[in-house]
Amino acid sequence: MSEHSAPQPPARILVVDDDPTVAEVVTGYLDRSGFAVEHAADGPEALLRAEERRPDLVVLDLMLPGLDGLEVCRRLRETGPIPVIMLTARGDEDDRITGLEVGADDYVTKPFSPRELVLRVESVLRRSRAAAGPAAPRTVLRAAGLTADPGTRRATRAGDELPLTLREFDLLAYFLEHPGTAHTREELMRRVWGWDFGDLSTVTVHVRRLRAKIEDDPARPRLIRTVWGVGYRFEPRQDGGAA
Repeated sequence: MSEHSAPQPPARILVVDDDPTVAEVVTGYLDRSGFAVEHAADGPEALLRAEERRPDLVVLDLMLPGLDGLEVCRRLRETGPIPVIMLTARGDEDDRITGLEVGADDYVTKPFSPRELVLRVESVLRRSRAAAGPAAPRTVLRAAGLTADPGTRRATRAGDELPLTLREFDLLAYFLEHPGTAHTREELMRRVWGWDFGDLSTVTVHVRRLRAKIEDDPARPRLIRTVWGVGYRFEPRQDGGAA
């Protein structure tokens, strides 16, 4: 047996875009960056290719013939966790937020720098592989009836397992590790996402999604508090006793 482990195969990237020019540029940059790239021109073809050979990450255009990117993302996520970066030509923030809410890990707005897209792909893949790989033994995090086990990446609320996405789990674990501390959105983006750049609405959306899963009343959160002018604070001690 060789003393050296076999080289890791290149990550498989599925690019889904009906614009031939954009698809050529994106696949070209990703290919030159060492990824194994496939292209699908519409939603049904994307789902078929993903079923035939599951990609490590999908670069997904929002506006597609057949099925739009939001529906494709929903259906991909129904089959299991898969990193998704959305491409959108729209300037409406609601469209970008909707993409994050259906499970996209990140988005890039057209026109974009292909090099920036490659950096986003590398960042999302790093986090995804770290989550999927063997983890060093770590203490299960507990507070306010919540648990997060970094080893198994399982989280519970009052004993019931929480259906958290990759980022939602990381965000919850970070809050549980730092109770009572106010964090800016920039800090959360660096610590949880591992990004030094990006749209901070990504953090806002994921905090909202996490609140919907752990708060008794997400409209009046008591665990993840908004610290006006700063960001967010996880407060496991609830004023006034039990709700």
